[in-house]
Amino acid sequence: MRAFLLTLFSTCLALSPTLAAEQAKTNVLFLISDDLNNYLGCYGDARAKTPNIDKLAARGMRFERSYCTFPLCGPSRNSMLTGLYPNSSGILTNAQIFRQTIPSQISLPQAFRQQGYFAARIGKLYHYNVPRSIGTNGHDDPGSWELELNPAGVDRLEEESKIFTLTPGQFGGTLSWYASPQSDEHHTDGKMAADAEWVLERCAKQKDRPFFLAVGFFRPHTPYVSPKTPYFDQYPEAEMPVVQGVKEDQADVPAAALGSYKKEQDKLTDDLRRQTLQAYYASISFMDAQVGKVVNALDRLGLADNTVIVFTSDHGYHMGEHGLWQKQSLFEGSARVPMLIVAPGVAAKGSVAQTPVSQLDLYPTLTELCGVKAPANLQGQSLVPILKDPSAKGRGWALTQVVRGGNFNRQGASGATGDKGQRFFGYSLRTPRWRYTEWAEGKQGRELYDHENDPAELTNLAELPAHAATVAELSTQIRTAAKSTFPADGVTPALREGLWSPNLTEP
Repeated sequence: MRAFLLTLFSTCLALSPTLAAEQAKTNVLFLISDDLNNYLGCYGDARAKTPNIDKLAARGMRFERSYCTFPLCGPSRNSMLTGLYPNSSGILTNAQIFRQTIPSQISLPQAFRQQGYFAARIGKLYHYNVPRSIGTNGHDDPGSWELELNPAGVDRLEEESKIFTLTPGQFGGTLSWYASPQSDEHHTDGKMAADAEWVLERCAKQKDRPFFLAVGFFRPHTPYVSPKTPYFDQYPEAEMPVVQGVKEDQADVPAAALGSYKKEQDKLTDDLRRQTLQAYYASISFMDAQVGKVVNALDRLGLADNTVIVFTSDHGYHMGEHGLWQKQSLFEGSARVPMLIVAPGVAAKGSVAQTPVSQLDLYPTLTELCGVKAPANLQGQSLVPILKDPSAKGRGWALTQVVRGGNFNRQGASGATGDKGQRFFGYSLRTPRWRYTEWAEGKQGRELYDHENDPAELTNLAELPAHAATVAELSTQIRTAAKSTFPADGVTPALREGLWSPNLTEP
């Protein structure tokens, strides 16, 4: 197999006549984790043991307030990789492929590929069904890549029968975990790190052709499987905290805000909550170690000075906050993502940007940094001005959305809103100070949180007369922002099929 791939590399990396006449271009190493929130040392989590990601943050810029467009794998990843909001890509569930809705859109890696870059993917970039799709192409886009590698480790091939799960026979969409006796190199993410090192070694031998290498780690996505030693051992179960005051917290939020709750989570005891958190942290630390291996290979091969590095996750993740677990909420824990960009000669080492940004901004940022032509219809902003000056404001807000009702939540989420009712959107606007959320344009409730005084979003201020002016101002802003997420003609194939309707009216 390796001999075949080596031959393939020789073909893929062959220098084109066009590139030969050009100067060396900037490479891209795009690292993305799966279902990772901001439980990282560089984001101030004192419990997290993430030395490699922390070192990466010290090499470039950390975006303190970075957000996904939709807290579910498929919509988020397609949005990031097409440069379009979910309303324009037509992707609102996991089982969709953007070539079915917007077939002519040029994806982020495809834009680089068209400019002569060697574009390669290892693991999960577009959506995969985890763990069932591990070792396959999943819902991949073949037009984006010249090389696709899909290793599968013991976590997929041997250990599933040993995994504890709240719902027997289910792993990817339910809370599940296992402390494996097998070491890093036997697991899928460990194999991916080894494959990434192998690819980089061959890219280093073809320095005249730039590369866009995307590595999509599966952890800490459920099932939370990682080696017991050292990762589970680093987080003693007895030291894991349990969120308190949930009922009091939920008392002032609309039912739609809690619509991602799953009935199976009624089975959670405090002991199981601690075990869940332990396994989640262990999986993060395991993934961090694999990030370190890939970045160390980049350094060892002398490629770092001419390579932009991105590290992010597809969306955030709840660990019991507001009584919620996993994703698909519009609270900070679900919408917020880590985002690090190392841009040699552009971003100062250890710099931090406080202004809210979106993952939608990665596409125009990377194309500008690398001098690659981008499609004219991208809906994000370039972050290059912010990379050069962390005090730059940029757009100054980020928008995240979800869908409720109508049996739309295909991850098993139901809740107080019910799955059989009419579908409606929830939109959440994050500004430097506020998170403002509207459910069905306010008909299903509103939320307002003051992050200067309430970073945990425990007190909903939306119905208090003292904040009526702020609500009115943000309501106008969120509706203007939501309208901008649709294509200029207001129509996509999904809209034509009646999957949803914008129904955005003035407040």
